[in-house]
Amino acid sequence: MKIIIVAALIASFSALSVTQAAPVSQAFVETTIKDDKTQDTASGFVDGQNVSGLTRNWYSRERATKGPIYKHFNADGSKSSSHKRDNWVQSTIVDYSSGFTQGTVGFAIQVAAYNDIALERNRADVGGPNNRTLTDSTGNVEDQWSKMGLANIKARASNTTLTIGRQAVNTPVLAVYGNRALPSSFEGASLISDEFNNLSFQGGVYDRVSPRTEQSQTSLRTKYEAHTTESNRLSLLGVDYKPSAALSTSLYSSELKDIWRQYYVGAKHSLGDRDELSLNSVFGYYHTQDQGKALLGHIDNDAYSLALTVAHQAHSVTLAWQQVIGDEYFDVVGDSGANYLANYLYSDYNGPNEKSMRIGYDLNMVYYGVPGLTLNIYTARGWGIDGTHYTGTGYNVRNLDGEHHYEYGIGVGYVVQSGKLKDSSLKALYWTHRASANQIDGNLNELRIITTVPFKLM
Repeated sequence: MKIIIVAALIASFSALSVTQAAPVSQAFVETTIKDDKTQDTASGFVDGQNVSGLTRNWYSRERATKGPIYKHFNADGSKSSSHKRDNWVQSTIVDYSSGFTQGTVGFAIQVAAYNDIALERNRADVGGPNNRTLTDSTGNVEDQWSKMGLANIKARASNTTLTIGRQAVNTPVLAVYGNRALPSSFEGASLISDEFNNLSFQGGVYDRVSPRTEQSQTSLRTKYEAHTTESNRLSLLGVDYKPSAALSTSLYSSELKDIWRQYYVGAKHSLGDRDELSLNSVFGYYHTQDQGKALLGHIDNDAYSLALTVAHQAHSVTLAWQQVIGDEYFDVVGDSGANYLANYLYSDYNGPNEKSMRIGYDLNMVYYGVPGLTLNIYTARGWGIDGTHYTGTGYNVRNLDGEHHYEYGIGVGYVVQSGKLKDSSLKALYWTHRASANQIDGNLNELRIITTVPFKLM
């Protein structure tokens, strides 16, 4: 019933602008088998190879505004509380991908080396261990470190590719987490089939994660669990369907062995012409329930969101609603960015029974003769967080009774449009978060400055 109601809202809001020009076709697209087979144009293992990558400078300055919320190690090995945490690292990714060999079935490899150099090395300032700068068990900063971020072999027939090894994954139930200097990756096997013009399938089985700021691989865990509970397998299956140029849909399911089954339904719709007036609607829905041995105890929750963005030339305004229905957190796999809900910001707004709303404004300066320059401002509020009826064992939520919080932020970004530094970017982000006593994210201000320079060597 909830899905039907939200789908009706999407349709009703979309109807508001049907009189506008619609360069994105609303016409239904029939599903057909592709005539072009990607493997037929394989250029060969050597001829198709390339070496590319990026270097990223990632800086964060955090300041707690009430009680100290960060920890750091003292010289004697004890821990002290602090109001501040500063992290500054320089990362580099060098990615080698071969071409696919020719023939009915083609083979290729991908190897990507990740390197991180700590520019801020004072352990009292870094506040390690955390997921921003690599430290040892006593909080001492590792000056620099490297690892094999990706290492896989691929086999392709027609438009279907099998990948085995450490790889990047991007689905609503398991995804690379790229909000630090280096991204995460996952060990396993995946199959992506793109044989139809508007319909694709994806499946995978994974058993390890390579975290954003660790050299080794670890077992799979969840982001919000209260215990150190591990799983040795995540399986997923999904389909993406685009019935028209204006509408795309997704349906995915996953099983984190002995912890949960998670299901996702999503839809995106575009209507109108931004030069006149356009409306974009994005709907996402998750259902999570315990599975197998239920190592995190009873889990049964729903989480959904609806975001509507109205745009006219340089300006766009977004209004988003999100709600969790259930007595535990809406949770995701640790070191995974697989949260496709609208209010996934500094806070995830995923507390038990939490309701949240966001309003944001974006300015695209291309309409004023400065392509690549953007500005965004937003505010979000969450309320009604209540875990007092929780009967499970995996989450620490029973002290959450009417908790609430809010945040607001501003960001500016610029992407170089031409020349030797084309596609290089600079982003500056500042946000403030304020919370009631037991809300998990605390009271703080944070500034991030991120510079990314891509390169191609071959």
